[in-house]
Amino acid sequence: MKKKSTILVVDDDPGHRTMLRTLLTGWGYTILEAEDGSQAIEKVHEQPFDLILMDIRMIKMSGLEALREIKAYNPAIPIIIMTAYSSVETAVEALKNGAYDYLTKPLDFDELRLAMDRAMDHTHLREENRILRETLGKRFDAGNIIGQSPAMVRVLEMVAQVASSEATVLISGESGTGKELIAGAIHFNSPRKDGPYVKINCAAITETLLESELFGHEKGAFTGAYKKKEGRFVQAQGGTLFLDEISEMSLAMQVKLLRVLQEREITRVGGEEPIKVDVRLIAATNKDLVREVEEGRFREDLYYRLNVVNINIPPLRQRKEDVPLLAKHFLSIFSEKNHKNIEGFTPQAMDRLLRYDWPGNVRQLMNAIERAVVLSRSNYLDLEDLPLVPGEQLPENGGHEIPVSDLALEEVEKATILKTLELTGGNKSEAARKLGITRKTLHTKLKKYGVVA
Repeated sequence: MKKKSTILVVDDDPGHRTMLRTLLTGWGYTILEAEDGSQAIEKVHEQPFDLILMDIRMIKMSGLEALREIKAYNPAIPIIIMTAYSSVETAVEALKNGAYDYLTKPLDFDELRLAMDRAMDHTHLREENRILRETLGKRFDAGNIIGQSPAMVRVLEMVAQVASSEATVLISGESGTGKELIAGAIHFNSPRKDGPYVKINCAAITETLLESELFGHEKGAFTGAYKKKEGRFVQAQGGTLFLDEISEMSLAMQVKLLRVLQEREITRVGGEEPIKVDVRLIAATNKDLVREVEEGRFREDLYYRLNVVNINIPPLRQRKEDVPLLAKHFLSIFSEKNHKNIEGFTPQAMDRLLRYDWPGNVRQLMNAIERAVVLSRSNYLDLEDLPLVPGEQLPENGGHEIPVSDLALEEVEKATILKTLELTGGNKSEAARKLGITRKTLHTKLKKYGVVA
């Protein structure tokens, strides 16, 4: 039988405590009570609680004081603050000190139940992730992968399973989801971790140069080949080769890569002698390779060679639980980088981040936080610091408000791209970085919208 969750209700109003005890007991929870903050602290030291509901204004010790002491003792306990004196200042102060959420009195019971469910689900997911990482122990290091949503926990579990094998891995997912981080985690947790980890982006190199980059070339093999060059396969000997954007490889190059996978040997451009290679291959794509195969742009035999194990990284819109963690992580990085003391987000700003779908995924979120940190003038990021997130006004220097409800999605995208290009002075690489997309994707979209690229 599943153990009942134990909740501590802290309120100096006996009538309100009685009402909550009756309500929550009816919902199936075990309830304990405290009549002030100091008593709540004592009870937390005596036994564990799954959740604390605490009034903010109490005579002997306020909820904020108790919140700080409880979080110092056990930061994992989710605490929901109750207040009849709703204000942004109160909410920010409570959230700053570690409260999970705050509710205003008189309580809306549906809102209360939803907040409690979210808080405890958040805690359970974090605990599952902690247990997973402890179980994996020293043999698995997730590195910079941030996420505790069920989807990301499943990804980490699969990464841990395949890392110790020699299987070829195909990582799929939209641009900006973190495919390169997953590839790195596989290599650095594998038996090949002490060997080289070599990366190459197939979309960034022309077909002629890609062959030379992968397989190397002999001196004089082509114009400009003044000396012999070792390719990435030889550089990755005994280690891992990561081929990013594998779908952008030409059909002719796909044939050559297939031969390498089958024969485990390469031949330099202009050379004749085959060279044996011992390399684990990890590939990544942001396209649907099954559709690419059906439409004749990707070889079916190569697809099956690459797709021994497939790890699909869900887009950020499908794992919104990870947005606060990622946002705080990037806030910490960019605050330190820019020598700023930004402590967090206002509730309105975090709400905006959670409601947005992030088509550019984690990369776009990272760029949005970096921009916000650079332009912010306060200790908390607010809505005005997130002007490029839809629903807010674009910058005033020549910008204009886009009435999102009156525009088709493509028009919103086009307007955002053009405004970003304007802000970057036409620098397409910088605009692509700020938008969280590749320069090639930006070029494709500009061409689609009839803009000279």
